[in-house]
Amino acid sequence: MASRFTAGPTAGLQSTKSAIVGRPVAANPALIKRLQSELMTLMTSPTPGISAFPAAPTDMTVWNATITGPSGTPYENLTFRLSMSFPGNYPLSPPEVTFKTPVYHPNVDFSGRICLDILKPGGVDTEGAWSAVLNVGSVLLSIQSLLGEPNNASPLNGEAALLWDRDQAEYRRKVLARHQEPAELDA
Repeated sequence: MASRFTAGPTAGLQSTKSAIVGRPVAANPALIKRLQSELMTLMTSPTPGISAFPAAPTDMTVWNATITGPSGTPYENLTFRLSMSFPGNYPLSPPEVTFKTPVYHPNVDFSGRICLDILKPGGVDTEGAWSAVLNVGSVLLSIQSLLGEPNNASPLNGEAALLWDRDQAEYRRKVLARHQEPAELDA
């Protein structure tokens, strides 16, 4: 006789709020413990220019983050909001991170998705991809660094990649114009 229980990703886990139907769904206790530890580290040892907190007190798996643009870059003195969503098997898989503040950048598309190696699931033969030793702080620092050092060999926004290389004044103008656009409203 087949068992009516399955060992899916939600087996034996504590409850959090589901964004889809508003009902409790499972959250891995090890995931919650890891995220609580990372939050405590961010609070007790803050890194200038980055911050992150859970978006709601009832759900540790979705965070809001901010990054300040690095000095000496077209993003200097600009602040960007991001959303971080952690999968049930974090830290074995990377969080999904998207910009909520509009950003003009070679490695960010117009919906806020980011092309960055460490945000891609890792593997034995995958250099520069996600690793379980990374954390919220290191992810945000990497994204902050990407703002000033784009990977133009792998652009999501080809126009931005060309402008970065050819016309920094026009690039800065487009950065500022895009930053002034209304941010995506959270649903």
